[in-house]
Amino acid sequence: MSQSGLMQGFPPSPENQVTTQNWRTSPFSSWAFRNIRQLLPTAPIHASRNHRWELSRTPRNLTDLPFQDIQGREVTLGKFLIDNNVDGFIVLHNGAVVFEHYDHGLLPYSPHILFSVSKSMTAILTGILVDRGFLDPDSPITEYIPEVNSSAYETATVRHLLDMSVGISFNEDYENEAGDFARYRMATGWIPLTEPGAPDNLRSFLPTLKKEGDHGVAFHYVSPNTDLLGWVLERTSDLPFAELFSREIWQPMGAEYDAYINVDRLGAPRSAGGICVTLRDFGRFGQMCLDMGLGNGQSIVPNWWLRDIRQNADQAVWNAGNFAEFMPNWRYRSKWYISPTGVYAGLGVFGQFLYVDPAADVVIARFSSRPKALDPTDKDSSYLAYETICELLNR
Repeated sequence: MSQSGLMQGFPPSPENQVTTQNWRTSPFSSWAFRNIRQLLPTAPIHASRNHRWELSRTPRNLTDLPFQDIQGREVTLGKFLIDNNVDGFIVLHNGAVVFEHYDHGLLPYSPHILFSVSKSMTAILTGILVDRGFLDPDSPITEYIPEVNSSAYETATVRHLLDMSVGISFNEDYENEAGDFARYRMATGWIPLTEPGAPDNLRSFLPTLKKEGDHGVAFHYVSPNTDLLGWVLERTSDLPFAELFSREIWQPMGAEYDAYINVDRLGAPRSAGGICVTLRDFGRFGQMCLDMGLGNGQSIVPNWWLRDIRQNADQAVWNAGNFAEFMPNWRYRSKWYISPTGVYAGLGVFGQFLYVDPAADVVIARFSSRPKALDPTDKDSSYLAYETICELLNR
């Protein structure tokens, strides 16, 4: 099926309709990922109308840049972008845009879903509230959200949420159509509610999760942890997530366009995977992180929080976890993956990336609509491409 016919016509033909049943499958995802607000409830993250962070430009043609992929084959960056269903790709070096690529209907003003890079953004917002004394990462979650007493989270801390080290019975299997992960999707509204009696909203779902193992021992990737973190941020700030993110990050950062976040039927934010932003604003956010919280001429995020992310991840917890096999010697801190070379990254399913290399002074932001949610081989090839870009720009 051609992507060009999706959602065309008044109404679209049945085979070209994007729905809550098919929106995460190819080819429907190429339209869905840049049109989430036409499929799911959302809340606006407003940009400022008064001051924009103007990005300088020093263009480089990177399309023909060759590199070796994970199979040892020489490919060009341009072929890599096509083969990996890349919708948008931007590279910043020394704070200036050097390369920008759009495909599959994405335009500079089109917000695209970030999936789990939303987690990394949520953790940056968390650092602002921690710095201002709204919450303590070492405090029990139940101090802020007593509703999760008698659940997996009863004795866990906010730090356990941040570092994905909650001892919890939950299998994040994107191909599984049953069990806790399917019920989670039903609660978020990402798939139709088909199980009688299952929770129909996030705040009812989260207290149903059960403990398994000790907290703080092993990395265990569980998206609901970050949705609960979003609830903590709302409870401690007394503001909806979208409004808080707008006030503390999006407006002072000088974002060019409004963003938005998917919410459940009762307005709970999908802080684990529902933030949608434009490509250049994605790059601006990465540049702010690279510049230790400085953006648009002002301090937005406390630099000590970003230093903590870069320096204080627990290697033993990562090594004991379920990602160490295909990301050996990496670490994880506050929803960011930290490489052995000091690169840190936010990763999302279907090929979303925010790659920050402080040593090379490079930020790479990527939107994709890959057919599969997870493909570790693609991720390895991606890092090889990014490393080649950084080497070229720093010759």
